[in-house]
Amino acid sequence: MWYWTKTLFFVLLGAIAVWLAYEYFTFPSISKLRHENPTTSSMIEFRIAETQSEGKTPRKNMYWQPIERISPRLQRAVLAGEDARFFKHEGFDWEAIEKAWDEAVKEGEKEAKKEGDYDPDGWIPPMPKFKRGASTITQQLAKNLYLSEERNFLRKGREALITYFIEKELSKKRILELYLNVIEWGDGIYGAEAASRFYFRKSASNLTNAEAAYLSAMIPSPLNVFNPKKNPKRLRRRQRVIQRGMRYVKLSY
Repeated sequence: MWYWTKTLFFVLLGAIAVWLAYEYFTFPSISKLRHENPTTSSMIEFRIAETQSEGKTPRKNMYWQPIERISPRLQRAVLAGEDARFFKHEGFDWEAIEKAWDEAVKEGEKEAKKEGDYDPDGWIPPMPKFKRGASTITQQLAKNLYLSEERNFLRKGREALITYFIEKELSKKRILELYLNVIEWGDGIYGAEAASRFYFRKSASNLTNAEAAYLSAMIPSPLNVFNPKKNPKRLRRRQRVIQRGMRYVKLSY
């Protein structure tokens, strides 16, 4: 028994050592993101490969913009919809956002029932849960920039490490700037500027509150659940909730 216990221990120790060595030699240089703007991401490359495997020509519309040229309305809308705790409770009224969200969710349920788009078992909720759990903006950025679509223990471990170093190496302002410039907003549409031009024929610096909330509402699933063509009513419901919450979010960078 003792022999097998020792064997298992050393096997586990070896596996951990191999994983740490792999991480050391392949870990991305987060510090470069302080001054370098990424021109692609793991997510973008995955979409390109996916499209090519289907025999189609991939599209990539991406126009980098400094955060000063991205409307503060969109910044607030994204925080309201994706990560209201981004600034660690500084600069916004959490209770007010919660109240606005809860009221709007109830209204969304009534509207969904009326339109026949409501599942009483909650399989497809009329609105996504406001507290998005561990999926913070920083974690989403880590996944978008560096990680594959696979879901396993090692991937989650790498995600945690990258997230930690992004928070350590970069300012909140820079993290938000990176996020807004690389996330997916539709088929071949990446970043706030490309999304604004595609959906509203204007720059990301000139978005209205409603337009900003509309784009934010798409983020969790722009190709499916909150795709404007596939589920316009569901997208509009989420848009209205986010627009309510925007007034309570302040930019604290």
